[in-house]
Amino acid sequence: MQFLDVKTDYAFKKVFGSDTSKEILKSFLNALVYDNKTIKIKDLKIGVKDTFVDVKAILDDDTKVIIEMQVLNHTGFEKRVLYNAAKNYSLQLNKAEDYHLLNPVIALSIVDFNMFEDSTSVTTNFKLIEKEQLLHYNDDIELIFVELPKFTKELEELENIKDQWIYFIKNADSLEYIPENLNNDIKQALTYVNEANLTKDELESQHKRKEFISIQKLAIMKAKNDGIEQGIVEGLEQGIEQGIEQGIGQGIEQEKINIAKNLLDILDNRTIALKTNLTIETIESLRC
Repeated sequence: MQFLDVKTDYAFKKVFGSDTSKEILKSFLNALVYDNKTIKIKDLKIGVKDTFVDVKAILDDDTKVIIEMQVLNHTGFEKRVLYNAAKNYSLQLNKAEDYHLLNPVIALSIVDFNMFEDSTSVTTNFKLIEKEQLLHYNDDIELIFVELPKFTKELEELENIKDQWIYFIKNADSLEYIPENLNNDIKQALTYVNEANLTKDELESQHKRKEFISIQKLAIMKAKNDGIEQGIVEGLEQGIEQGIEQGIGQGIEQEKINIAKNLLDILDNRTIALKTNLTIETIESLRC
């Protein structure tokens, strides 16, 4: 068997973004957001951009969950996630409506790169809290990030359904069969991305998306490498210039000291200092 890469927008939408996948999405959200509480999904909306796909799920308590798969990092990504969550929160109200009508918004971002270098956690959860006493202000806006590169468990090491879902998203395209120890909903998800169940046009769409993402990653890598190389060159040039300046400076200073030494038996300290532009303290130290 061969499976699609779920990290691409086409495959991600195939698994989570259709009316027939509501039960699978519910299992996914239960595992990653709600710690296996029972939820119901009232509505699904799908959005696809160049490098990411987001699925908006409206739950039975009117909470909105924005699920986003992001494969490429870019400047301002963290701010965009916060902006989208805040925008979805504020746009709930029409003019003159009461604030108590606002419903919670949860932004779940699955990213194929490291975001928080100081943390080893695969999943991080952000809410509004007081900085010192850690008091909760409000839970209406919640940001959850899943960093796939930090998830290193193998199939036999998976401890719960949350592990299984993250493993599925990260490793589906490397599987050669549907493992028996996976949850039934994840097994069903694998059938959705089984290449044997796809048409030629669907496979071509997947190939084009993977090719686009690969090109973008290579472009980003080249830009970073070019920046590093330029930084090294500029650093070397600056270091050489500073070294030359420092060497010239040290040479002049040493020449002054040599002249001062030759005058010690002839002139007093003040006169030598005037002649050489050295300090009187320096002249005194030469007499010791």
